[in-house]
Amino acid sequence: MASPLERQESPQANGAVLPGVPGDGRAGPGRTQPAGPEDFLGPGGTGVEVVVLESRANAKGVREEDALLENGSQSNESDDTSTERGPEPASPLKETSFSIGLQVLFPFLLAGFGTVAAGMVLDIVQHWDVFKHVTEVFILVPALLGLKGNLEMTLASRLSTAANIGQMDTPKELWKMITGNMALIQVQATVVGFLASIAAVVFGWIPDGHFSMGHAVLLCASSVATAFIASLVLGMIMIGVIIGSRKMGINPDNVATPIAASLGDLITLALLSGISWGLYKELESKAYVNPLVCAFFLSLLPIWIIIARRNSATREVLYSGWEPVIIAMAISSVGGLILDRTVSDPNFAGMAVFTPVINGVGGNLVAVQASRISTYLHMSGEPGDSPGTAPRKCPSPCSTFFSSDVNSRSARVLFLLVVPGHLVFLYTIHSMQGGHTTLTLIFIVFYMTAALLQVLILLYIADWMVHWMWGRHLDPDNFSIPYLTALGDLIGTGLLALSFHVLWLIGDRDSDVGD
Repeated sequence: MASPLERQESPQANGAVLPGVPGDGRAGPGRTQPAGPEDFLGPGGTGVEVVVLESRANAKGVREEDALLENGSQSNESDDTSTERGPEPASPLKETSFSIGLQVLFPFLLAGFGTVAAGMVLDIVQHWDVFKHVTEVFILVPALLGLKGNLEMTLASRLSTAANIGQMDTPKELWKMITGNMALIQVQATVVGFLASIAAVVFGWIPDGHFSMGHAVLLCASSVATAFIASLVLGMIMIGVIIGSRKMGINPDNVATPIAASLGDLITLALLSGISWGLYKELESKAYVNPLVCAFFLSLLPIWIIIARRNSATREVLYSGWEPVIIAMAISSVGGLILDRTVSDPNFAGMAVFTPVINGVGGNLVAVQASRISTYLHMSGEPGDSPGTAPRKCPSPCSTFFSSDVNSRSARVLFLLVVPGHLVFLYTIHSMQGGHTTLTLIFIVFYMTAALLQVLILLYIADWMVHWMWGRHLDPDNFSIPYLTALGDLIGTGLLALSFHVLWLIGDRDSDVGD
């Protein structure tokens, strides 16, 4: 009689190796029946620990049964391709440079035209009374436009990864991801909008030493209302884009984040301008309106917190995801201070129209790269696991841009989109007579140099940051994109301001400046 410990291994449909015991005759000759609880008892009735491992396809298509065999499993069963399995997620490793460029090009151009429209709006509204008398609103612009990087792009990256690894394949999983993530970004948008208004008040008060309570409440109400409404609209759009791209067989990583940015800047800036203008008009006659608006949106926070806490997919981010969005907001606010100091000078008024464009393009491209690297790592395990290529603490520029790795290939494609993309956007601005600036050759050279340098730095930082966060058990989908887009705002605004100052000093555009 065979001992219960003499078990045979039988492969299951999900790729796990489960034990079986010889049949007692009822299961038919030569067949095994599933082991019952009594079959796992050792001598004297003591229990024997049994571990069931589920298999996951990693980025190279290797199954975890190989790891089981290396760790002492004696099974010689080969993978049964006829067993029932869920749909395997499409691996980004199979993409060519042409396919990456083709999928990224349209949403990149769409996002770029969205930033051009946002720049044209900023070029117009900078002359409104609220922007003239409450100049701290300019400080809010990069911080609130950066919310698309802090929230919407992070949401898009998180959902793209979930879709690619099969966590949104059933209606139940899909609805769970939608409700939890929408509640989460409403919490984050409200809090970040409130903190951005405080930063704007502080940064506006430090240089001048002037403080107005009415203006502070106006900034708070405008910032919170803009952040809440913009995140609600953009979050719904992102969910639709990711679901649609999966159904069309398109990698969501390539299209979701640029589309988030295409409407993000325009919607956010239009809301900020309209809301601040309306609240500014009510400031003198109905001073109570501003605090009421602020209190209303803040009072909704407990509802969103409860919904986000009940969802396991967002509970961890609700507790641990504040550091990147708050630090990113602070970094963007520094860029806003540079914009405020520069645009307030009549000699550099033309800079307003180009700021959302250069910041938006840089943020869009680096968000695509970060989302792709994060998905690549997620397909090989969990944060902290060592993928096929070990996380690099300090990659060389050659490995980032010139290796045969798929992420290096996508970095080259994204970098090559900078010049043609910006030429199209500059021509569009020029044809719409925006920016108070003539597109001379020397201006285009300085502008392109700033744009190329910005994207080059961002792509290199993304390669280091995503791998570094992964090695520290941090999910790059939640932590990397806010930092990268905020750095894009700061670097882009700083380099653009420097370019305008140099151009003004050499006298290339003095006849056009401030017209």
